[in-house]
Amino acid sequence: MFGGAGSADAAHSQERPVPAREAATVMLLRDTPSGVEVFLQRRVAAMKFAAGMTVFPGGGVDERDADASIAWAGPPAAQWAEWFGCDERLARALVCAAVREMFEESGVLLAGQGPGTIVGDTSGYADARAALVARELSLAAFLADAGLTLRGDLLRPWANWVTPEREKRRYDTKFFVAALPAGQRADGDTTEAAESGWRTPADAMADGEAGRSMLMPPTWAMLADLAACRDVAEVLATDRTPVPKLMPTLRLDGESVLVEL
Repeated sequence: MFGGAGSADAAHSQERPVPAREAATVMLLRDTPSGVEVFLQRRVAAMKFAAGMTVFPGGGVDERDADASIAWAGPPAAQWAEWFGCDERLARALVCAAVREMFEESGVLLAGQGPGTIVGDTSGYADARAALVARELSLAAFLADAGLTLRGDLLRPWANWVTPEREKRRYDTKFFVAALPAGQRADGDTTEAAESGWRTPADAMADGEAGRSMLMPPTWAMLADLAACRDVAEVLATDRTPVPKLMPTLRLDGESVLVEL
């Protein structure tokens, strides 16, 4: 999640930067004869943040995402904390937020009946998904009631971008990658997206260059990273740790806004 350049309000916020909210985003991948495809969504125009932008599923961390009672498979929170340079509580919350947000926005669930297993069809959890979206249910309660274990081992850390200080809405976003589990389907059934679908990174960038879609700087960077990989296995095997924190600055150049790292 990332903001664009503002005006008078942005100039004011530059004097007193708004704290960046913790967020998690997942690049969901699958292999096709055309190469790696990533699941993308175009946010509805009414959204307060990144309206109309093409993005990966994701969103802000919920306080309840840090619940330590969640059954967990994969690297411990201490390992994620080392990778992202944060404390263990936040690391746990980020991994849980990534799983929760992807389920809410795409219907894909990285969880199973235990370590080494994965849900094959998530349609039976439609009511729970709706309750999660409405914040009537926490991820911990959902997984416990369903007897599911969170599969953190199916996620890989990829990047960390922070919205420039001059923006009114700021996020400290951790990017993850994950492969679409066998038997599951990404449906994009969310009120936050006007449309959803699979694209190769190259095609998604071509859409942006041609003006058929709007891409934020981190999205461009992530797509370029993915375009350099032959298949999902290569993406998942890429070691991006420890993950550096990037916070670009925005510089006005006439009518253009330049992003500088």
